[in-house]
Amino acid sequence: MESALFYILSAVTVTGTAFAITEKHAVHAIVYLVTSFFALAVIFFLLGAPVVAIFEVIIYAGAIMVLFLFVIMMLDLGHPERARLPGIREWWPALALGTVTLASALALVVSRAPAISAPGKAIGVKEFALALFGKYGVAVEVISMQLLFALVGALYLARKR
Repeated sequence: MESALFYILSAVTVTGTAFAITEKHAVHAIVYLVTSFFALAVIFFLLGAPVVAIFEVIIYAGAIMVLFLFVIMMLDLGHPERARLPGIREWWPALALGTVTLASALALVVSRAPAISAPGKAIGVKEFALALFGKYGVAVEVISMQLLFALVGALYLARKR
């Protein structure tokens, strides 16, 4: 059961990412990418890494996508007054990918099968946080500065001349 769910969710992740890359409308691309991130979070949960799954949802599907959406709004890439309502052709890929991801997550929760654990010692959230901010604290700060620079750059590009 786990291997079938893994392959189904892998297909959803790859398909959602491909749709995000090829989509012309930026907001639709973000929706596809969020769907891909949720499927990836379920894969992490399936592989016995619930902390990484939670980080995937909170950090990537939450914070980073909100930042991307903010940048799109600041750059004024979308023009809602000229947009038409999406038809079924635009809705079916997102609905299909979301349905498959939700069904896989529900099947995983209902079956309550033990997660596949990697060989080695499992660590808790506290130990993970201590390692992340102790040993890799500089890397975390560098990444946060890169995100700040990206936001400042987007604001600079969006300002009126």
